[in-house]
Amino acid sequence: MKNIELDYSDCLQFINEKDILIAAENGMNHLNRLKSKSGKGNDFLGWLNLPNEVMIETNKIEKAALRLRNSANISVVIGIGGSYLGSKAVIDAFTNPFDNGKINGHQILFAGHHLGEDYLSNMLNYLSGVSFNIIVISKSGTTTEPAIAFRLLKKLLEENIGRKEAIDHIVAITDKNKGALRTLAEEEGYETFVIPDDVGGRFSALTPVGLLPIACAGIDIRQFISGTIEMASVTRDNDTSAKNPALIYAAIRNLLLRKNFNIEMLVNYNPQLHFIAEWWKQLFGESEGKEGRGIFPVSADFTTDLHSLGQYIQDGQRIIFETVLSVDNCNKNLVIPKDERNLDKLNFLSGESVSYVNKKAEEGTIMAHVKGGVPVIKIDLPEINEHVLGQLLYLFEISCATSGYELGVNPFDQPGVEAYKSNMFRLLGKEGY
Repeated sequence: MKNIELDYSDCLQFINEKDILIAAENGMNHLNRLKSKSGKGNDFLGWLNLPNEVMIETNKIEKAALRLRNSANISVVIGIGGSYLGSKAVIDAFTNPFDNGKINGHQILFAGHHLGEDYLSNMLNYLSGVSFNIIVISKSGTTTEPAIAFRLLKKLLEENIGRKEAIDHIVAITDKNKGALRTLAEEEGYETFVIPDDVGGRFSALTPVGLLPIACAGIDIRQFISGTIEMASVTRDNDTSAKNPALIYAAIRNLLLRKNFNIEMLVNYNPQLHFIAEWWKQLFGESEGKEGRGIFPVSADFTTDLHSLGQYIQDGQRIIFETVLSVDNCNKNLVIPKDERNLDKLNFLSGESVSYVNKKAEEGTIMAHVKGGVPVIKIDLPEINEHVLGQLLYLFEISCATSGYELGVNPFDQPGVEAYKSNMFRLLGKEGY
């Protein structure tokens, strides 16, 4: 199976290849610090070896997912940040938006990732009188957004099917020994999975946090894991920096930052990759954005956003560089028909597939943006499947960790996240604030 490939040829008029290779070689020092656990945040490096270790738990995850799928046609995943974005990114890539959001005959809903009252009210109305499952994800069980959602949904589920019956419809993914959710799960008798102590939320896609919802959606988690194993061999275990795509990507990003390209826009031309970008934004934003440093991560869905952001990207401040997720082969083939009247002047495209036109739009946009002063990195994906997405997520994780070390920050903490929480709790009158 073809691997993901990195193409940085459209960056070479902004930075030279010699500097890229030197920076990548320096990145090898950061990779070795990761592997030797000698760098900042070394108590949160459990994610590094998950590709080779997670298979031990795969049978249990698949068994629980099958039980949930057989119990109800709807599952609600409750979590925020890294507790939902990894699974949401993968699940959305395979979901049919025109079949009520179902995937393999099962509907996955998400709650607890914001405090939208209308959203939660509409969800409760939709689930009223219905049997459904809850996968609640929280290390502490007291994070405000998921805790509120769980309280509401748990109450509704128990009203719908009975408190005793609801036990078999709830799975808790939480701390091994402590916390409010662990206590509740043990008291109620919920099936549980553990969030490893040494894996932070944004690096947790390969733990039950990500894998159980993905498996519940009927997606092949073994293929997903195999993709991460393959990418680990060409990144984590690759001592040749010039052929290590994670180190090359991190090197280019930091070299462009030094030239005042301080905004990175992750671009897709396939809407099913939208939430891959949402996951990526948290990964890099929360890992690098501290101590007044870091590249600001944003995303765009092309060609849609070319009709809104395109003007700024082309002619605005030269502070943006793009990383394009370029898909070689679509899973469907839709041919443009010929029309005898040709009023729309599209007959020159008759017989071509929509993906062919999309690819030419991608190529033309890259040409225009590079000429206009926007560096472009391209990540070539052979297709969108479980194996490729596993590769992609692990590539970004290694790149992010080494890039954070290059910036001189701890890529594995998030001290700034607590600022809003303290103010919110004080305004709400919570004891101790």
